[in-house]
Amino acid sequence: MAAERSGNGGVQSLQRAFELLERLADTGGEASLSELATSSGLPMPTIHRLIRTLVSLGYVRQNANRRYALGARLIRLGENASLQFGTWARPLLAELVDEVGETANLAVLERDEVVYVAQVPSKHSMRMFTEVGRRLLPHGTGVGKAILAHLPADDVRALLGRTGMPSYTEHTYTDVDVFLKHLEDIAEQGYALDESEQELGVRCVAVPVVGAPTPAAVSVSGPEGRLTKEAVTRIAPVVQRIAKDLSDQLATREEPS
Repeated sequence: MAAERSGNGGVQSLQRAFELLERLADTGGEASLSELATSSGLPMPTIHRLIRTLVSLGYVRQNANRRYALGARLIRLGENASLQFGTWARPLLAELVDEVGETANLAVLERDEVVYVAQVPSKHSMRMFTEVGRRLLPHGTGVGKAILAHLPADDVRALLGRTGMPSYTEHTYTDVDVFLKHLEDIAEQGYALDESEQELGVRCVAVPVVGAPTPAAVSVSGPEGRLTKEAVTRIAPVVQRIAKDLSDQLATREEPS
């Protein structure tokens, strides 16, 4: 039997299956078949057939309440994709280090945490180091704040409700309403600062990567003695340019051949 084609030349059933996975991701938890039918506009028999296939493959699971959620098999795919994202972004991070002289990072938002997927260290003997693969709550990091500042406020509030807002230093934001106002200022400014909020004596400048397949941000971090507030005014535009270059490269890579 010939595969059913979609209007853009792809396989329609495959396109619909991925749409369902994205719908499940958008729910932030789980959904029923009827909810998926309503949100996707697909007929119930089609939803049922696709979900049954995705469950059998491990990409969707059915909970005890008979509602559906994303399956554990997607975790490995997501983690590998994030690491590959970091691998091909490294040349731009290296360019960033060459220009500003401080450590450059790339992080993504994954399951309510920011995960560092790439880093190019500064050449200074005293430099910042964050292990690739390290996970942190987003409210206490520059990359996390840059990412959250470009998400809907209701989504951010829900995320913070799940994670809480533990204090890492006396400078960490721990009040949801104050933090949401802070995110508005970040969105207007175009970059986020971590002012010793994760670790005392460390300053970070972070910019979101617009158009990334998952929320992501580029950052530069260093000791406050070098990464002064005056230095930030010089460094922030460079980080913004590199984030824009990364975004442009993503758009190019996603264009069909």
